[in-house]
Amino acid sequence: MFSGRKQKQPVVREIAKLGNPVLRKIAEPVTDFDSAELQTIIQDMRSMLEKSNGVGIAAPQISESIRLMIIASRPNDRYPDAPKMKPVVMINPVFSVLDSTVIKGWEGCLSIPGIRAQVPRYQAVQVNFQNPAGEKQAMDLQGFVARIFQHEYDHLEGRVYLDHVVDNKDIIAESEYFKLK
Repeated sequence: MFSGRKQKQPVVREIAKLGNPVLRKIAEPVTDFDSAELQTIIQDMRSMLEKSNGVGIAAPQISESIRLMIIASRPNDRYPDAPKMKPVVMINPVFSVLDSTVIKGWEGCLSIPGIRAQVPRYQAVQVNFQNPAGEKQAMDLQGFVARIFQHEYDHLEGRVYLDHVVDNKDIIAESEYFKLK
């Protein structure tokens, strides 16, 4: 269980890439919401998400195996049609399916650069989580934002989006994806 550790020097963060064992571990729950380290991890994740034009990031992607993600849908170079929402920090999230309709949609990943794939996901989910203060929260997510959540949740469970691809023909180079747009 993550309960905070003392750091002696600043950590230079990099996105963990496919093949890094941290991406295949089940992340540990966060229990210490007063930890300065937790706040630093959240800030580092916000910064990396902004710099990378991502719409979501999970702590395992920065080599922190804790149950923490940020969902931050917004139009950008990687996702020009993404809906705009305020970033939401979700700690220890769990979800239930609100709409069992499964739809294939394009996904990419900061940990797997250069490719996109069609991935089946639930259309709508309800998420229960804690905010950075440890307070319980709930959100209903639909469409693209529900897809982002499920993608990031996979990272907390030691999975990546390629694990859900039904047919290898659904995987393409990112350069080809942008030609489709």
